[in-house]
Amino acid sequence: MSSKSAVKADSLSREKVGYWKKLGIDLAKNPWLYIMLIPGIIYFIVFKYLPMWGIIIGFENYSPFLGPFKSEWKGLYWFQRFFATRKWWDYTSNTLILSVMSIVFTFPAPIILALLLNEIRNIHYKKVTQTLLYVPHFISIVIVVSITYVIFGADGIIYKLTQSVFGTTIDYLGDPKVFRWMIVGQNIWKETGWGTIIFLAALTNVDTQLYEAAMIDGANRAQRLWHITLPAIRSTVVLMLVLRMGSVLDTGYEHLILMSNSLNRSVSQTLDVFVYQNGIVNGQYSYTTAVGLMKSLVSVIMVITSNKIAHALGEEGLY
Repeated sequence: MSSKSAVKADSLSREKVGYWKKLGIDLAKNPWLYIMLIPGIIYFIVFKYLPMWGIIIGFENYSPFLGPFKSEWKGLYWFQRFFATRKWWDYTSNTLILSVMSIVFTFPAPIILALLLNEIRNIHYKKVTQTLLYVPHFISIVIVVSITYVIFGADGIIYKLTQSVFGTTIDYLGDPKVFRWMIVGQNIWKETGWGTIIFLAALTNVDTQLYEAAMIDGANRAQRLWHITLPAIRSTVVLMLVLRMGSVLDTGYEHLILMSNSLNRSVSQTLDVFVYQNGIVNGQYSYTTAVGLMKSLVSVIMVITSNKIAHALGEEGLY
């Protein structure tokens, strides 16, 4: 071993010893903080890491009677089968379009709403408004879809209003061109208020003296928002965007299945719907596990890529 390699190995070993020493000191100083971590660690081990062994069935012809260790090994057969189908691009494109629309329209909505709430000076009015905005998050998606059918259905007020104002009708629930906008609109209505919590928490860390100094310099409200508020929460926005990229192929199946019908099926069939219909309904566990694993790999790649882009732009990112 060369002298340089020996020096490098020695420095690494010292850093490792120093790390464990610091951890031991911190553990002795804050034992209860580490004890409080135990339930969370157990949760992630039991419900996140142990189930990862199940991906092995994506490479087998899995049979529940034989189990994952005795089922026939298939290798990459199920991946090849998925890409050999004529509709694989339909499922993927529908998923990507919905995801892009969600990122473009749904992701900025909580940020904009949080900035508006932050400008409210009456504390009581602000609290009441926040409470009302949080309520839709706790409403079941089934109820949200039911409300949508009542309002936008053939007997709904929006359907009749469109007919009376424009002299024509729009099939809000069946038109494929409208379907995606309905999904995005429902998500914005349901989750925007709840999503403001993180950004409002970030806004509380903004130093009020900066606003006072800007007011003395003659900055108006829009200028204070642009030059002080937005830069203060930029790191939080970047972090949430990186996390959002990890679910770029996740559209959920409950919402889409509830909203889909024979008229809009051409745009409502996403990868999540494919996994549900073929895995849960038809029992093709290996096939859908392979598709789910492919989604997970894409999500990991998107998180790593977006995090590196954040670092390149001077932000801390996720890690």
